[in-house]
Amino acid sequence: MEVDKKKRIVIVGGGFAGIELINKLKKSDVYEVVLVDLNNYNFFPPLLYQVASGFMEPSAISYPFRKILRGKENVRFRLGALQKVVSEENKIVLSNGELFYDILIMATGTETNFFGNENVKKHSLPMKTIGDALALRNLLFTRLERATRVQDPLHRKKLLSFVIAGAGPTGVELSGILAEMRKHIITKDYPELVKEDLGEVYLLDGLDAVLAPMSEKSQKYSQEKLEGLGVKVKLKTLVTDFKEDVVYLSDDTTIDSKNLIWAAGVSAKVFDGFKKEDYGRGRRLKTNEFNLVDGYTNIYAVGDTAILAGDKKYPDGHPQVAQVAIQQAENLGENLLKNKGDWKAFEYADKGSMAIIGRNKAVTDGPNESFFLKGFPAWFIWIFVHIMSLVNYKNRLRALYDWTGYYFKKDQSFRMIIKPTDTKS
Repeated sequence: MEVDKKKRIVIVGGGFAGIELINKLKKSDVYEVVLVDLNNYNFFPPLLYQVASGFMEPSAISYPFRKILRGKENVRFRLGALQKVVSEENKIVLSNGELFYDILIMATGTETNFFGNENVKKHSLPMKTIGDALALRNLLFTRLERATRVQDPLHRKKLLSFVIAGAGPTGVELSGILAEMRKHIITKDYPELVKEDLGEVYLLDGLDAVLAPMSEKSQKYSQEKLEGLGVKVKLKTLVTDFKEDVVYLSDDTTIDSKNLIWAAGVSAKVFDGFKKEDYGRGRRLKTNEFNLVDGYTNIYAVGDTAILAGDKKYPDGHPQVAQVAIQQAENLGENLLKNKGDWKAFEYADKGSMAIIGRNKAVTDGPNESFFLKGFPAWFIWIFVHIMSLVNYKNRLRALYDWTGYYFKKDQSFRMIIKPTDTKS
């Protein structure tokens, strides 16, 4: 008797959505699942700033895919970068070969958007990957070491002033932790430096508030606490250029600094094989209410790379946040296990939002701004939610240990400059 062959689902991207899909499909006897990612590990983007500032090690927020997938008999992993989708042949072209599919799910997330500014793209530091975070960590502590040898106070300030473009959660959290380092750590580790040498931390945004998607209460509290830490907040102000150690701003002012950290925007990744009309706002693939990409019968998109039509509460698409990715993946995974006639359209359930400013300083908005918390209660909730969101218990215990040490000591010990040397494979 001929055994029915399993359908192959190829998931491109092992972030929030990719992992959630695997959790839904891992016991299926109908599908063979292949996860494709250009890295061999999953990582937790909301905590990249902690790695960048030397408060956590990369291993605390990352975990190998093959370890995650161990014991999931119908799931395999393929290391490779997606280069092209050949929909008429039901295959994708990777950096190291080809892969055929019956169903393709795009969960490729976003990349940094420099809005066409080539100088900013070339000279600034983005905050999207573990590699970005380590590059910033190396630069931060290399700048500090160099500043101890520089005699000119103006040069020192240029080395140690940091301009952060983008006052969303990443920008707020990073500026807050840099300000706390200036206050509690730097002059202890670097006795050659005095407070006046340390430069400034600037937080810029083109909108009229920090944490624009959150409530006015969260915005006001966050800005007050940042300014209380010494962060210089400039709103309704865009970066127009960055060259020769000068940041040029839209209000015709400049900031002398060697360090521009770019957290000002993202856009979805674009791949060969899709047509221009397949993409909507933010270069996101247009889908129906079941996350099926318009014009295709077996290609789906979830999370940040999708702009979904059909959710009445979000006619212009959903926010590009983790909860949307997780919920879309959960819904699609459950649908794929049902008969087509029983599929459920996606509806996003807002679970609230939160951001941390520093030790004991955070904000939490309830679903649809139903409540507001600030200070220690919000900080505690932020810690709990982020620990529980890590991919396994070892990461959770490690993060809890790191944060406990930071809470009581106002310090951490991961400030190493590690620069790997490229080798030929």
